[in-house]
Amino acid sequence: MEGFVKPPWTVRLPWLRYFVAGEVAAADLVPERIPRRAVFVVRCSGKQAWLALDCPCSRRHRLLINLDPDRRPSWRMDTGRHLSLSPSVDVLDSGRRCHFSIRNGRVQWVSRR
Repeated sequence: MEGFVKPPWTVRLPWLRYFVAGEVAAADLVPERIPRRAVFVVRCSGKQAWLALDCPCSRRHRLLINLDPDRRPSWRMDTGRHLSLSPSVDVLDSGRRCHFSIRNGRVQWVSRR
């Protein structure tokens, strides 16, 4: 297939959504490389404690999001048909702000006002 050029739309397939790729017993056990649109749940003492994912921004820095309602701030994760996370995630890392939510498996960026 000499001369084959990959069309740009194959890079961002709109029907691919965020999903839970697995569960681990400690944050140290989260794989170093997490596939795009994948998250790992960290379970401690049988309950969900953290959600590990690489930020959907272009730098893909690692995020650990608290799922334990006894610790503040905390987020709720719904893994019904597609992954949803609420409230929105707002991270300031190395001077760059990433503010987004995940609804029905899709990232929704929060605009600056």
